[in-house]
Amino acid sequence: MVKTILTVATVAALGFSTASMASGEDTYNNLGCAGCHGTNGSGGFAPELAGLEASYIVAQLEAFQDGSRVDGTMNAMAPMVEGMEQEVADFLAAQK
Repeated sequence: MVKTILTVATVAALGFSTASMASGEDTYNNLGCAGCHGTNGSGGFAPELAGLEASYIVAQLEAFQDGSRVDGTMNAMAPMVEGMEQEVADFLAAQK
């Protein structure tokens, strides 16, 4: 419950409403994922995500959220996409 409240508060603090992030593409871009993972997940200085299985992406986001996978940046960023993991994963899986 607290994680969800923090997620909504964080998104609101960034100036985005949940309505403005209706699609996985919008969420990916608005939360700054492209800054590290590249446009459409094509790779940057973080791993390429384009074309990966959606189920894998969801599982990794959830692992970063619950702390079972550790990376300082992703443990801070993944909670912001809580509740929208599948939409983001579907968007990234369809890229390439």
